Amino acid sequence: MTGAWLLLAAMLPPSAPALAHPHVWVTAKEQILFGPGGKIVGFRHAWTFDEMYSAFATQGLGKDGKPPTREELAPLAKTNVESLKEFQYFTVAKAGPHYYEFGPPQDYELTADAKKIVTLRFTLPLKEPVSAKKPLIFMVYDPTYFVDFELAEDDPVTLKNAPAGCSVTNMRPDPLDEPDTKKLSESFFSGLSPGADFGIKLAPRSIVACP
Repeated sequence: MTGAWLLLAAMLPPSAPALAHPHVWVTAKEQILFGPGGKIVGFRHAWTFDEMYSAFATQGLGKDGKPPTREELAPLAKTNVESLKEFQYFTVAKAGPHYYEFGPPQDYELTADAKKIVTLRFTLPLKEPVSAKKPLIFMVYDPTYFVDFELAEDDPVTLKNAPAGCSVTNMRPDPLDEPDTKKLSESFFSGLSPGADFGIKLAPRSIVACP
């Protein structure tokens, strides 16, 4: 639990242990970024938050009832992006058993639409460019399931500057079975051992492949 999301958790009432995970909902749109030589160089995230988190993030900001400006939201954008480092930016990129590492986030911003719903955008570069001739699995999820990530319905994952013939296949997770559904309580998640990865059960995944 990180940054502003930690602050959001502090807003929960004393009865929170009886509440079920998750507490924040995000609709994600992703871009797979290609560079020289047709290699994958990073990812561009666009995460739109639910009404409750958005109301928290924009509280006290904006003038005359208008949504806050990008400049007003800049400190929160910085806090979120810096805090995400602890969780590898909720991003996984792997080929077979090998996991790829990321560089510092770039071009980050937090914006609010006319309804004051906020979206966090940032570019997450790979430390080293990666060939997609071997299928690459790309996932965005929170291992603790405090934050629920769902892919957008329309064009959830796109390719930018990809060589001809490259493709992406999106796989949405199966619903939890009844035993796992019954586990979704604060007491269950607070008792998980460090490094536990419950969120993988509900993680959407994308497979990128090039000829």
